[in-house]
Amino acid sequence: MTPIEFGIIDKIDNDKEYIKYEPEKYNCVTIDDDIYIDDWWEDLSKMRTYFGDLNTPNVSLDRHGVTLIPPESLSIFETIVSNDPRIKQDYSLMELLKLIRKAKQENKYMIHFGV
Repeated sequence: MTPIEFGIIDKIDNDKEYIKYEPEKYNCVTIDDDIYIDDWWEDLSKMRTYFGDLNTPNVSLDRHGVTLIPPESLSIFETIVSNDPRIKQDYSLMELLKLIRKAKQENKYMIHFGV
């Protein structure tokens, strides 16, 4: 398993570099990069993100770093996760979907810690 983590940033800091590995700070959910991310890659590439800070716009996920997922990209991410048929058997995917929906409802950024 190659774990990656997703969490919610309670209050985004426009000037902060989110480069420190702090999954506990964001109550992260862990999924297996090897199992899911390759399958999702084409759809993830349609998702606007930031790599490390809000001054580095990009798309998709930084597989070896930190990605910030803005509220406007959460609908795309929600669709990717909810459409994966493995969600019925994988508790971690169910938890990720709950987290995405919570961030979306609260209009908050998500954070992703890559490999």
